[in-house]
Amino acid sequence: MKYIILLCDGMGDYPIAELGNRTPMQAANTPNMDELARNGEVGMAKTTPDGFSPGSDVTNLAILGYDPKKYYTGRSPLEAASIGIVLDKDDVAYRCNLVTLKTKNNSYDIESLNSHLIMDDYSAGHITTDEARELIGEINNQIGTEDIIFYSGISYRHLMVWRGGKVKVRCTPPHDISGKSIGEYLPKGDGDDILKRLIGLSVNVLRFHHVNEDRIKENKKPANCIWLWGQGKAPQMPKFEDKFKLKGAMISAVDLMKGLGIYAGFDIINVPGATGYIDTNYKGKAEYALNELKKKDIVYVHVEAPDEASHNGDMAGKIKAIEDFDNLVVGTVMKGIKEFGDYKIMVLCDHRTPLSTKTHTADPVPVLIFNPKKQGKVDGAFDEATCEKGRMFNPAHNLMEYFLTQ
Repeated sequence: MKYIILLCDGMGDYPIAELGNRTPMQAANTPNMDELARNGEVGMAKTTPDGFSPGSDVTNLAILGYDPKKYYTGRSPLEAASIGIVLDKDDVAYRCNLVTLKTKNNSYDIESLNSHLIMDDYSAGHITTDEARELIGEINNQIGTEDIIFYSGISYRHLMVWRGGKVKVRCTPPHDISGKSIGEYLPKGDGDDILKRLIGLSVNVLRFHHVNEDRIKENKKPANCIWLWGQGKAPQMPKFEDKFKLKGAMISAVDLMKGLGIYAGFDIINVPGATGYIDTNYKGKAEYALNELKKKDIVYVHVEAPDEASHNGDMAGKIKAIEDFDNLVVGTVMKGIKEFGDYKIMVLCDHRTPLSTKTHTADPVPVLIFNPKKQGKVDGAFDEATCEKGRMFNPAHNLMEYFLTQ
């Protein structure tokens, strides 16, 4: 038996008046997911346990079959693993975004950190990896120390490791505060003075850097500050193969998902052109997944695009991303997986990212499971309303065992 999980990040949403009170899933043209749903089983999964924030770290951990209450330690240790950083037991990893702050007068010329500044863009205009690498290198040279080290990642997503650092501090994801003043969202708790000092010092490092001067000349948003969040220590979790007796692979452009795959013992498959954005290589991910299924028992394919569109409030972009996922990922897998004979497909999102909020919510998410040898009879398309009529998987970390055994 071969298993494949196709995860469309942030796909779920709420009804939108402009769409005739339909959700983006309902408005999108998704014949492949609809076919799987009509001939399979649908339901909802509560991927965010009570008391947890609905981050992709928590939700994908649960989908993989791990109880977040037992194994979750934070987002950034997963991202650290993806770029080869080995954390000692007292190290604390922080996600370090390059962001764009602006004044209330809409100026990007920030002289110093203050509580009245506005979070204009959590991604610094989706800065390129090459530009970001140079900026993070300069940050590390100027404000890094023996105990505080900055590592470059992809685009706006980077890491800071604090040797012997503090973890009991409230930090807010920057994509949760788009358009808001940052004052009440600056770090609060143990070690917040050090974190705020680092954020403030980054403004001086980045303000006149030639990368930002060039971006401004090209009418692009400058990366004029860092933002620290998602802290945690290295998790202790069993390998997926030890839990389920299956060898797996992870396909994603996102460091978080790669790190989660590493801790689960999956092989990490890098796909050319996979960007973690709406311009990603959808079809390439599906083709690489089918190839991996020749060698593995299970492949987990993660597509970030709808989530990014949601954070940007881009309704048309989200609908297109869902349609591209259906056509180029789901459609390609449906055509190619038949050669394996015995197989199962699961399609779902990890959390909802409503366009109205531009951030994640803890609502249950739609899920479909297709087994060609167990034809179902679902009345409706694959969307939130149809799935609400099906089984509720709560807690969601039991969903994996159900998918593999039923």
